[in-house]
Amino acid sequence: MSRQSGARQPGPTKRLSSLFVSLQEKLSRDHRVSTHVGQPETTEAGSPAPNHFFFEFLVVVSLQQKTKDSPYEPLVIYKFPKEIGLSPPQREEEEKSLQAITLFCFPEGVNWIPLTQYQSETFSFVLTETDGTRRNGFCRRLLPHGRGKRPPEAYCIVSQVACFGLFSKCRKPSTPLAECIHKKSMAMIYPFMQSLREAPFPEPGETVQIKSFIPESGTEIITLTRPLESRLEHVDFQILFCYLSNQEILQVFASTLMERRIVFIAEELGTLSQVLHAVAALLSPFAWQHTFISTVPTVLMEVLMAPTPYLLGVHKNTMDGVFDKDDMLMVDLSSKVKERFLSCVGDEDSILPETLKNELLEALCAKKDHSTPEEINTLVSEAFVSFFIKTVGHYSAHVKRSKSQQPGIFQRKTFCKSIENKSHQQFVTNFIETQMFDVFIQDVERRPASNDGFFSRKIAEYEETKKETDRMRWRRRFLV
Repeated sequence: MSRQSGARQPGPTKRLSSLFVSLQEKLSRDHRVSTHVGQPETTEAGSPAPNHFFFEFLVVVSLQQKTKDSPYEPLVIYKFPKEIGLSPPQREEEEKSLQAITLFCFPEGVNWIPLTQYQSETFSFVLTETDGTRRNGFCRRLLPHGRGKRPPEAYCIVSQVACFGLFSKCRKPSTPLAECIHKKSMAMIYPFMQSLREAPFPEPGETVQIKSFIPESGTEIITLTRPLESRLEHVDFQILFCYLSNQEILQVFASTLMERRIVFIAEELGTLSQVLHAVAALLSPFAWQHTFISTVPTVLMEVLMAPTPYLLGVHKNTMDGVFDKDDMLMVDLSSKVKERFLSCVGDEDSILPETLKNELLEALCAKKDHSTPEEINTLVSEAFVSFFIKTVGHYSAHVKRSKSQQPGIFQRKTFCKSIENKSHQQFVTNFIETQMFDVFIQDVERRPASNDGFFSRKIAEYEETKKETDRMRWRRRFLV
């Protein structure tokens, strides 16, 4: 164990109280504000909005003691680049942000002890600022280079872009950053991170090369390529099949569509962050609009008491508290468990229309053991996008506009009545009451009528395929 099991966990400290209060306030809001995990704002091409750096900053978080007998607390010991010339309010805001980051780098609490061995782990988290902007944290935690017992440290890259794959490449053992981390050489980290930060952010399918000089190794070059389908570069659907059956994946999917309280429990932080990002990505083109915390820090465990919808990841060692499990789906991702679902509402298997649920199951069963992560991502994404096309893909026909460039008004009643299949209609009637649909359709109403965008293109492709199928069926019927 990397933490003391017998020590009493202290309550939230004063320096984190403002963060907890702001989180509670966010949970109690009645107005519909997006706090989903999602990706950064994107252009139609799918690339991040202009003027994005690869990352905002890098921090090294160390566990330190104020006194010999006091518990270890996470503190930022290095930051790149350093902010210069900040006003007092800006400096205060930066300190709050850094305090929150330390909290998420060591979410299990402060009861750590020095170690001689520690299995390094990589995970991610999302911070939603008070103005609604989101920052993605890409964290690698490991035992620093040295001898004797010592607490682990965390190296965290903070970025507005959710390109998890690119940052994972930066942290592979053979890269300059990994070498710098292993040797704990801040002087070596600086030139590499400077080169990375100044590099132009690549468009989907493009490649950028980062050069850095390492003593005794010479100039190292890292090649970073964004996938052509950048919409899925922040997710790996394969992780879902490692822990859940196809039926369980659909039950989780159904619960997210109904915007319920959902908690995942795991023994590894990396598992939690990957699974939660994958679950949220199943909702595309919609987005989770409620509280999303991939690894809930110990001092924020009271968030589980909230009556509002959430999607949370909790380390198994911190699940000692007692809270209301009614109307909640709790999924245990730990190894060697008899039941994955520790609690559930009970109707998860009946939420999706039966015919479409069977189509999803058939698509998931088509996954082959030797399939690449990219192939699995494509298979899963197309299956779930097809589900949304067949249930709500006719939405644009029910957005009334006086002119094509004017805002529109969504006609809910006619939209639902136009669905002939009764089971589909029942599902859609419930789904359009969710925040994720509401935010989606509000965005459609605001934008001029257009067939651009991923979902619109997929709908057009589906309708064209359907027309061609109908034509072929007609020919066989009347020409044979």
